[in-house]
Amino acid sequence: MWEDFKKFAFKGNLVDMAVGIIIGGAFGTVVKSLVDDIFMPILGKITGGLDFSNKYIVLSGEVPEGAPLAKALEVDNVNLLTYGSFITAFISFIILAFVLFLVIKKFMAALQKEEEKPAEDPKPSDEVVLLQEIRDLLSKQS
Repeated sequence: MWEDFKKFAFKGNLVDMAVGIIIGGAFGTVVKSLVDDIFMPILGKITGGLDFSNKYIVLSGEVPEGAPLAKALEVDNVNLLTYGSFITAFISFIILAFVLFLVIKKFMAALQKEEEKPAEDPKPSDEVVLLQEIRDLLSKQS
């Protein structure tokens, strides 16, 4: 049983998949930072100071009008719908999906190009060349 587990756990494909998952997680963090720290401030500047991080709807409880999200969350017995966080996460998803689309498209194009290459005839071994010469000599003698 232990040998079967070792074969499964340490197969090249499984290790490759684990590395891919770890790199994917790190890539997701980079995309989140790109959206939160670069893209959303630019979008806020273009829209005249619109800040999605402070967008919420009060479902129940009393929150002072215009209070930032951090202050609204401090109020006791308040229930908020923080849709600004969702908008930011959705933009992160769209950017990540687009980048993955480009990477996969490039990979598939390279794979198709490699499949379209005509296979070169392998050079025959020395033994095969020698046997072909013997065959040709015998056919000339007959």
